[in-house]
Amino acid sequence: MAIDIAEYHEELFQEIHSRADAEGRFAEDAFFDVLSESLTDAGEIETADRVHYVSPRGIRVDGYGGDPVNSDAVLSLIITDFNQSLDVETLTATNLNATFKRLFNFLDRSLDEAYRNSLEESAPVFGLADLIASRWSSISRVRLFLVTNRVLSSRVDGREGGELRGIPITYSVWDLGRLHRFATSGHEREDYMVELNEFGAPLPVLPAHMQEADYESYLAVFPGRQLAMIYDRWGPRLLEQNVRVFLQARGNVNRGLRNTITNNPEMFFAYNNGITATAESIETDESPNGLLLTGMRNFQIVNGGQTTASIHAALRNEEVDLDKVFVQMKLSIVNSDRATEVVPKISEYANTQNRVSAADFFSNHPFHIRIEGFSRRLFAPSKDGTFRQSKWFYERARGQYQDARGRLSRAERRKFDLEYPKPQMFTKTDLAKFLNVWRDKPDVVSKGAQKNFADFASFVGGEWNRHPNDFNEMYYREAVAKAIVFRSVERLVSEQPWYQGGYRANVVAYAISKLAHDVAQRGGSINFERVWRAQNISPGLRDALVVGAKAVHDVIVNPPDGMRNVTEWAKQQACWHRVMGLQVSWPDALDTELVSSFEKGEEKRAAVKDQRMLNGIEAQMVVVQAGSALWNDVKAWGMSKGLLSATDQGILDVAISIPDKVPSEKQSVRTIEILQRLHEEGCQLGTEVI
Repeated sequence: MAIDIAEYHEELFQEIHSRADAEGRFAEDAFFDVLSESLTDAGEIETADRVHYVSPRGIRVDGYGGDPVNSDAVLSLIITDFNQSLDVETLTATNLNATFKRLFNFLDRSLDEAYRNSLEESAPVFGLADLIASRWSSISRVRLFLVTNRVLSSRVDGREGGELRGIPITYSVWDLGRLHRFATSGHEREDYMVELNEFGAPLPVLPAHMQEADYESYLAVFPGRQLAMIYDRWGPRLLEQNVRVFLQARGNVNRGLRNTITNNPEMFFAYNNGITATAESIETDESPNGLLLTGMRNFQIVNGGQTTASIHAALRNEEVDLDKVFVQMKLSIVNSDRATEVVPKISEYANTQNRVSAADFFSNHPFHIRIEGFSRRLFAPSKDGTFRQSKWFYERARGQYQDARGRLSRAERRKFDLEYPKPQMFTKTDLAKFLNVWRDKPDVVSKGAQKNFADFASFVGGEWNRHPNDFNEMYYREAVAKAIVFRSVERLVSEQPWYQGGYRANVVAYAISKLAHDVAQRGGSINFERVWRAQNISPGLRDALVVGAKAVHDVIVNPPDGMRNVTEWAKQQACWHRVMGLQVSWPDALDTELVSSFEKGEEKRAAVKDQRMLNGIEAQMVVVQAGSALWNDVKAWGMSKGLLSATDQGILDVAISIPDKVPSEKQSVRTIEILQRLHEEGCQLGTEVI
């Protein structure tokens, strides 16, 4: 049963204060972090950087959505309203307008040189104001976000957009009701409806499915201007999350697409492959000339993100005639119940020409399924000397933790919370952050959850294809140990006398990466097994991390001439190169925290061997449980297509003889591999097996 809004508010409130206590921060800072995660998950913004500034002159800002250069020339500013009461309170129109007015005032004053010069140059707010002023001529739109744990009054219909110095401004409110709907919807994004009449006219469509088929598919031709206007309204939310990640890893606008749009717009349809899209449902009308598409619910572009972004980039270029640009579209209707299964496959197959790693289409990737399995099976050692053990909960798909709790009674939830404490829950993007700092990637981590996840996905996808057994129990224990280190450093930085607030996320990432880099230079590695056993970091490791944090902090807050935004400086590889070159006097106690590369290699080889054995046992169980009838059908299908070698047939014959004969572990692994290969050729048998 889903939790109601009052219970959701109570849990949200407790989570914020628990996080604040654990990290030694103000509740308002934790509120910003928790709620901005919802904005990035929903595709509203790609990253959220904390900049808290309040002036008695009616000016306030709490954060921004990164450099507009990396966000389709859109500037996103965030203001928060954190209600410290446990009661669910109402956000009135008066509250809303006054809050947005303070954020608008900050935007307006940022364009005033005298005001900027009055700000303390070392403060994060100066860097943001300077960024706004320097980017203003290239900004196409400003989005102002209000995030609050109050419920927006039902009397408030919305807030009309406006403009500042000719730049359009839109207002968006994420109140408790919207946050609750998003958290409990079971979707990876918030529902929305694309009404085509609002952007031009309905689209003529041609059905491309058989009447008896269990899915619907349509072909259409999108006018370029209409597609650009739709993208202008929803932005990256139109891009299926994994495709959005894929694009971020590979840049923004393709030069060939741009040249065709600019110089030969009438040839765009001929030269371009078009877009592949999905929707959970559609609305259509019959007309004398055929079927018209009028609306699409949760429209998602799963292939063609570069095409869409390139057309959108030309929307405000008066020299480009978008009326001559047309794009073909293949639209598949995917029920929300099957979206997480089907959409990644559509994405993967549609993107095969780009050789997208399967890791880019991630929630159902076997890497995540394996990590999830470890997290549900392995107990972490007790850290308080009692016999009570707990587990770390890996959330491979958004909302899994809440869904698991929501189905339980109150008594069962208490038991669940003891087994899976909320502080021991971590998501895909958390995992990417915890691990990438140990891969010399603090600059990438500083770019935000989505861009960092793109880098992590690409790396893990390649490694999984080459060495899947490297992702074993030892890997999982190390991942949890790295999570413990990361979260410990967050608190440590907040406690330091030299830390004056701001840039904590960057300092944490760089401190760990610097330690990892210098330890590797010594030919050693942190003893993660010790961290796992203690479920904490030792005093020696703590001292080393504090030393590293102070050293990197001094580099981060002193960007080179010509760059005055510290947050954006931390996202540059040049910043990491400067930190790598630092000479840090590490405490002597650090040596006791290390294991040699030889010891590490021996541990890894043993873990790989154990995983290989575990794979065989698991494969044997799967093959036997599937039963002989399935393997008989699989063999018949493969034979009919001429896809089975004599060896393949012999392997399947053993599986067909179950239960009279049980295949060995090695034979079982081969049986699964044969089925996977046939699936790639179109076989639909045994989908539940793999």
